[in-house]
Amino acid sequence: MEHRRIGGVSISRLGLGTMTWGRDTDENEAAEQLQYFVEAGGNLIDTAAVYGDGDAERVLGGFIGTLVKRDQVFIASKAGISFKDGSRKISNSRNDLISDLDKSLSRLNVDYLDMWQIHTWDQKTPLDETLSALDYATSSGKARYVGVCNFNGWQLARSSTLQNPIFGKAVISTAQNEYSLLNRKAEEEIIPASSALNLGFLAWSPLGRGVLTGKYRNGVPSDSRGASPHFANFVEPYLSDRAIQIVEAVCVAADGLGYSPLEVALSWVRDAPGVTSALIGARTGAQLRGILTVEQINLPQQVRQALNEVSAN
Repeated sequence: MEHRRIGGVSISRLGLGTMTWGRDTDENEAAEQLQYFVEAGGNLIDTAAVYGDGDAERVLGGFIGTLVKRDQVFIASKAGISFKDGSRKISNSRNDLISDLDKSLSRLNVDYLDMWQIHTWDQKTPLDETLSALDYATSSGKARYVGVCNFNGWQLARSSTLQNPIFGKAVISTAQNEYSLLNRKAEEEIIPASSALNLGFLAWSPLGRGVLTGKYRNGVPSDSRGASPHFANFVEPYLSDRAIQIVEAVCVAADGLGYSPLEVALSWVRDAPGVTSALIGARTGAQLRGILTVEQINLPQQVRQALNEVSAN
C-alpha cells in the first residue's frame, strides 16, 4: 500500500477505522481485519475514546504486541466526547482531555499514541486551555503527534497558528473531517487551510456513510448501518434525492470501468488534491478485503471530472 508523509513520518493512504469494534464487529472479526490490513501494507489505525465507550480501544489494545508489533502500526485516537446518562457530552477542558488520554493509553496497553486528536470543537472551553492539553501530551511523551478533528476553517487556522513551535508549542500535524462525493464541504476551507498550513488531511466516511457503495439504491437493507439503531440517524441524511443522483453516477462509472461503486467512490477521495489518507471501516474481514482492492485502481481523469461535476454543491 502506498504511504504518504505527515511531518516526519509516513502513513498509509488508507487508514483502518475501528468505530464498530467491540460492538458490531466482534474480536475475531477485528483481529482478521487488523491482520489483513497490516499484511496489505497499511499502518494507520484510527480509533477514539468514545467508540463503543472505550471498547474499540480495548479490542485494539488486545492485539498490540500479540497479533501485530507496536512499530507496525500508527495508532491515532481522539478525545473530548463522551456519552453520560445517554446523552452526548463535549468537553475539551484540560482535565477531561488528559483524563481521556490516560484512559486511552491504558485501554490500548501502550506507552504512547502516534497521533492524539481533539475530537471536535468545544465552544464552552477556552481554546488556549484545550491546546495546553496537546502541549502536555507531547512534552510528556504520551503522544508523538497531535491533530484536530471536525474543526471548521477559522477554528483550524486559529489553532494551528497558536501552536507555533517557536514558543515551544506542540505543532498541529493533521486535520480530520468528513469528505466524500456526498459531502465536499471540506474543499471550501479545511483542505485549502490544511495545504497552506502544511498539515495532513484525513478524510473520514469517504464512502458517504456507506451510501456510495450502492447498497441503498433499492431501500435500506436490514443488515446495513442504515437499519441499525446506532447508525440509522447517521445514514439517513445521505438518502436524499441529490444523493441518489450522485450514487447513480458512481454506479454508471463503475459499470463502464468494470469496478465496484465502492472502488470508484473511495479512489476519488483517496486521490483528491490535499488528501493524505482516507479512513475506511468494515464490519467483517471479508468486507475489508473487498475494500482494499481499491489499491489497484486509479480513476481516469475524465471520470474524475464527471464525478466532480455531478457532485458539485
